[in-house]
Amino acid sequence: MNEYDVIVIGGGAAGMFAAVQAGYAGAKVLLLEPNERLGKKLYITGKGRCNLTNDCPWQEVLKNVPRNPRFLYSALSGFTPADAITFFESHGCETKTERGNRVFPVTDKSASVVDALKTALQYAGVEILRVRATELLTEAAVGDGSPVPRPAGGETPPLRETKRRISGVRTDRGSFAAPAVILATGGKSYPATGSTGDGYRLAKALGHSIVPPVGSLVPLVEDGPWCAKMQGLALRNVSVRLFESLPPGGRAVQGTASFYSQLRSSAAEMGSSAQVSAQPTDEGTPRTAAVGKPVYEDFGELLFTHFGLSGPVILSASAHMEQERAYTISIDLKPALDEATLDARLLRDFAAQQNRSFENALAGLYPKTMIPVMVERSGIPGDTKVHSVTKEQRRRLLELTKHFPVKIAGLRPVEEAIITSGGVSVKEIDPKTMESRLVPGLYFAGEVLDVDAYTGGFNLQIAWSTAYAAAQAAAVPRL
Repeated sequence: MNEYDVIVIGGGAAGMFAAVQAGYAGAKVLLLEPNERLGKKLYITGKGRCNLTNDCPWQEVLKNVPRNPRFLYSALSGFTPADAITFFESHGCETKTERGNRVFPVTDKSASVVDALKTALQYAGVEILRVRATELLTEAAVGDGSPVPRPAGGETPPLRETKRRISGVRTDRGSFAAPAVILATGGKSYPATGSTGDGYRLAKALGHSIVPPVGSLVPLVEDGPWCAKMQGLALRNVSVRLFESLPPGGRAVQGTASFYSQLRSSAAEMGSSAQVSAQPTDEGTPRTAAVGKPVYEDFGELLFTHFGLSGPVILSASAHMEQERAYTISIDLKPALDEATLDARLLRDFAAQQNRSFENALAGLYPKTMIPVMVERSGIPGDTKVHSVTKEQRRRLLELTKHFPVKIAGLRPVEEAIITSGGVSVKEIDPKTMESRLVPGLYFAGEVLDVDAYTGGFNLQIAWSTAYAAAQAAAVPRL
């Protein structure tokens, strides 16, 4: 059986980086990856541009981790976003920083990030095999059920507690020995890239608990017909708020005016505990709203699809959602205009087109695809002459523009998520070394762990930081 100091399972971001760092630390490293291409998921990250980190203090990364952020304290302080930028630039991938401190390669191509990692793998002397790991091998460790040394008095010694330690990996092409194995197989998102959940099975076989994986940074499914009517429409520079609805029995507010007034007042202070979510009628205008609580707010780009909503702000919002809870998205179509300014704009546009029909007077306000939906949801007949639109009707249009509600039915499948929420329980892992508390010599890195973050380069920074911590510990010679 071929012997190595460290075996890394998974040739994605975390796996390649862990192999590089273990190699640089002087270990003899074997990287196992069944795909023909290393970093297959990296190629499609960030729409093919690869947002490789966020140029912020490492403490700021923690603020963008909704689940188990404290677990990452040591890893992120040990390998920071600044360290990641330095690494990639020193390996031939020049970077640039864009809005929100998002860091990209200057080429705007994910291939530049993958090429830097491949170059580093060569420098580190990492051996790469295109095989699939099928089993983690163990052997008796100290505490294997054998007697402890006999006491001086000659009494019969107690038995050590039985415990196993890592001894290697079995693959579909043979077995390989190593006292340390780093599991970096990713989650279950984008299975075509190789993220098939193999790591969960391997870890579970050795006694690790798996937090059920669900999609995070995933598109949302609408409970209603509106998004499908605008599919393909992308909106930029919009403000989005996510609200969790009250459970059954929560206070309800009747009427469109009440709905919008409470939505507006509560939205003004996102920290409040009350908010309103729309329940459209068959006619399209909000009829009843249930008071809920604000969960998340963002500004940027979204996309209407045949099933609901997608785009950067929606993906980030999804990371704040929990299964089996009801949510509503509220979209501010004109966030740069306060209500008084928007009303003045409506009056000006209507005055210039007072003899036109209502539906033909909206071209300067909304994208063409959106106009029929705005007409239907406002409740104003499309053939109404603009000069006949009442103050109340104009107010309804204004409210809909500032608070366009989309009731959410749920998340798209985990296979469509950018990352996975859930994975190997961090309670069973040493946060300083990423080593298993159950099986000495087994380490974890990247998305296989039950940690995930919002968009902005934070998830890849978690991959680099946890991989670095695991590699530094795994590469230490074992007696």
